[in-house]
Amino acid sequence: MTAGANGDLRVELPGGRLVGVCQAGDPAGRPVFALHGTPGSRTLNPVWSASARRAGVRLIGYDRPGYGLTPARPDRRVADAAADVAAVADALGLERFAVWGHSGGGPHALAVAALLPERVVAAAALASLAPYDAAGLDWLAGMGGDNLAEFGAALAGREALEAYLREAAPGFLAGEPAELAAAIRSLLSPVDAAVLNGEYALGLIQTIRTGLVARTDGWRDDDLAFVSPWGFDPAAIAVPLLIVHGRQDLFVPQAHGRWLAARVPAAITSFDPNGGHLTVAASAIHKVHEWLLARPGW
Repeated sequence: MTAGANGDLRVELPGGRLVGVCQAGDPAGRPVFALHGTPGSRTLNPVWSASARRAGVRLIGYDRPGYGLTPARPDRRVADAAADVAAVADALGLERFAVWGHSGGGPHALAVAALLPERVVAAAALASLAPYDAAGLDWLAGMGGDNLAEFGAALAGREALEAYLREAAPGFLAGEPAELAAAIRSLLSPVDAAVLNGEYALGLIQTIRTGLVARTDGWRDDDLAFVSPWGFDPAAIAVPLLIVHGRQDLFVPQAHGRWLAARVPAAITSFDPNGGHLTVAASAIHKVHEWLLARPGW
């Protein structure tokens, strides 16, 4: 395990793979993994870090393969996140921990909860996708035009997706909230457009820029994993699970959250009729931290 000048860590996993890790909040607090969206990175939003300090949470982010400091791992599955989180936890000396994931991090948080029940105290999925093969769910229905195009490219295969991402990436690498908003205009409901400013928006831009750097490998492999078999059944989750989803979500429509809630017996739900996709990460995170800390088993 090596430390960078800005406090980031590089953790060596079994087999010699290196993973980029970032920590924030209370160093002596309960360990909680925060799994980033798509695209994203280990970098933790200042809004989340401030909540972690107040709640007594040691917040841990890491770069999924292909993002930031972590080399790509082609053909990875959503389920593979569980082994990576376990290895990072081992390197940090953590036996028990909680996990939450937002957006593209949601399926990966579900994988950790399903596959590491002996180590996960509790989990939360915020605005998470459901599996592409989810029975009874029209998976693309209700998504904004940009996500329809992106997932359409993913379903067309690796080359089509890579071509799409080359065109889309410059908009995601924008330096100002207004530029990012313009790049994802079709996905922004009014409530999400309203929070795409200030500290939260600057933190979102930073995590995206850190993750993409000079490549879109992680973004590509996330999307391909989402529309392929995940490698686990969400219904197998037995640890306490909180599902948070806004009705005004055009990135991942609330039907995904409701599908997950109907199939995970342990799930507690928080469906906000006035919430969006970004709002659950910008304004609901402190309640998520408090809920995780209140679960037994620490």
